[in-house]
Amino acid sequence: MCGVIGLVGKGNVNQALYDGLTVLQHRGQDAAGIVTCDNNKLYLRKDNGLVRDVFATEHMLNLHGNMGVGHVRYPTAGCSSSAEAQPFYVNSPYGITLAHNGNLTNAEDLKRDLYKEDLRHMNTDSDSEVLLNVFAHELQIWGKLKIDHNDIFHAVTAVHNRSRGAYAVVAMITGYGIVGFRDPQGIRPIVYGKRETKNGTEYMIASESVALDVLGFDLIGDIEPGEAVFISLDGTLHKKQCATNPTYSTCIFEYVYLARPDSIIDDVLVYKARLRMGESLARKIKREWADRDIDVVIPIPDTSRTSALQLANELGVLYREGFIKNRYIGRTFIMPGQKQRKKSVRQKLNAIDLEFKDKNVLLVDDSIVRGTTSQQIIQMARDAGAKKVYFASASPAIRYANVYGIDMPAKTELIAYGRTDEQVAEAIGADKVIYQDLADLMQSVRKRNPELVDFDTSVFDGRYVTGDVDDAYFARLEEIRNDSAKAKRNSQNADIIEIHNASK
Repeated sequence: MCGVIGLVGKGNVNQALYDGLTVLQHRGQDAAGIVTCDNNKLYLRKDNGLVRDVFATEHMLNLHGNMGVGHVRYPTAGCSSSAEAQPFYVNSPYGITLAHNGNLTNAEDLKRDLYKEDLRHMNTDSDSEVLLNVFAHELQIWGKLKIDHNDIFHAVTAVHNRSRGAYAVVAMITGYGIVGFRDPQGIRPIVYGKRETKNGTEYMIASESVALDVLGFDLIGDIEPGEAVFISLDGTLHKKQCATNPTYSTCIFEYVYLARPDSIIDDVLVYKARLRMGESLARKIKREWADRDIDVVIPIPDTSRTSALQLANELGVLYREGFIKNRYIGRTFIMPGQKQRKKSVRQKLNAIDLEFKDKNVLLVDDSIVRGTTSQQIIQMARDAGAKKVYFASASPAIRYANVYGIDMPAKTELIAYGRTDEQVAEAIGADKVIYQDLADLMQSVRKRNPELVDFDTSVFDGRYVTGDVDDAYFARLEEIRNDSAKAKRNSQNADIIEIHNASK
């Protein structure tokens, strides 16, 4: 999960890109980057850290130009290295910068082919750099001195033919404009919109519609699965379907947790979908837990609030805010290591004893992944005086790894893997665990848009929509994604930085 943004304006776009990235900060807290273009010259700033920390005034003043792209990074298979901060750049052909959200499942095969057949060198382990070089090669293959939107769409078609996995992309072609495109399954979200200014029409592409809203852009719509949208330097918009058999298989976890509630993804307001998740979960509780003794419903802030409030209303049970969140601690789900996640939970949440003392409490969260956070929160509730602590998840049990750009680790690190609901409850210290049913979750989302006949639900059911994931892939994924492997890579990277600094 990352956040991407692209903008073609009628004046300097540096501030708008910065503001847009701050709105998308929830999609990645590891690194941030912006590249702008002015008179065919590129200006780049990227580094590890939050948007507010990466861009100082001196950096913003150097980001000249009326078009640019930006990125906030959340590491999955890669490491927390500034070398993998995006956007990435390749000088041939034309000078292309690219920002990518998702994960390629055939990145290693592509990397090998790019070296042996296309004679292209990769400088990082990032699949985003692989995707950039595939796009660049397909744009260069015709050997044209000048290109138009049709050439760009041909290149996107070739990317679809060669690449597998999830990718929502914005790419800037120096001297030409910005292109946005989405994989044929539409796994990761991407939207585009426009705003009218006194100097003409400006266009913007972003991971979520909320970035457009904040900057005063009107949402035109989603870039559809397999579709590409190109905005030229003069502000002309072109779009084309570039995939042969596109299908909607949006990642359903976007609606559960990843996206902001005020975003619209594939014509579905995330907030409304979460309301319906609360309703359906309440119906399940009524149906399967007749002798329930819940005194109060308390959400785990912030993502579960919407579902928890609706659940409480449906059950006719008191709703209370029992945890106060420290706004200056990042999202624990996307912390790069298990030790850091454990440490940050107590720093992030503090219980209000009054709401727990001598009560049977139903805690509601969006999901249970590793179980570490849930376990600590349940213990906090008990320490605050709760008699019984029940735990409800707005999504089904997560039992499988994610391969499309979310850092849900090796399945052996998932608390629900190989466990029944009762065993999960015991492992996290709850008196009872209640999960959402997958069919209800899917209906909660698709009710607004019947075209969403399918979703990427792989973390719940092990069904991978790209059809190219096998045991060998998972063996390699487990090797590079478990926390110990990441710690080793980050340690090696720190040693390299230390050596570099010492040699200055």
